Amino acid sequence: MLRKRLVVLASGSGTNLQALLDAADLGGDVVAVVSDRQDAGALDRARARGLAANTVVLGGDRQAWEADLAEAVAAHDPDLVILAGFLRILSGKFVQRWPVINVHPSLLPAFPGAHAIEEAMAWGVKLVGATVHFVDEEVDHGPIIAQEAVAVREDDTAGGLHARVQAIEHRLLPESVRAFCAGRLDIRGRHVRIIL
Repeated sequence: MLRKRLVVLASGSGTNLQALLDAADLGGDVVAVVSDRQDAGALDRARARGLAANTVVLGGDRQAWEADLAEAVAAHDPDLVILAGFLRILSGKFVQRWPVINVHPSLLPAFPGAHAIEEAMAWGVKLVGATVHFVDEEVDHGPIIAQEAVAVREDDTAGGLHARVQAIEHRLLPESVRAFCAGRLDIRGRHVRIIL
């Protein structure tokens, strides 16, 4: 079986990217990292591994930006696009072009969006967690591949809780990518079954 080509989109420091780069054989290779921010730490992590590291900064025209982003991704001929802390919403046109998965710091469908941990704490929930899911045209909405819960402690801060959730993300994301690369994800509507 040919190894899959993986392109990672990231906006931040790149800890989920690093988890992918450090993972045992995924059945695929990260071939490029693309960011919407020139100062994203993920780009430094990519360059340190000798990977292509591109930036496509959002200007005034969102459609033009997404077209440029799609061109930057397409240049690497991906089999899978991975959103690893990428903080931009992508159109249906983009996410229908390639399989796209995302990692999100909540137990979706609860608390979609950019401030999941803070919103969960404001609601006083007892459990948060991490979700890896396929991306569709809605925000944090597509079919769920994997989830794991994390208990909220009475003395938790947003930063401390987020660090515990990230530890789960760093395991679930590589596991999900490995299952995709091995052809072990059976998708039926909103349901994803991992074939053992």
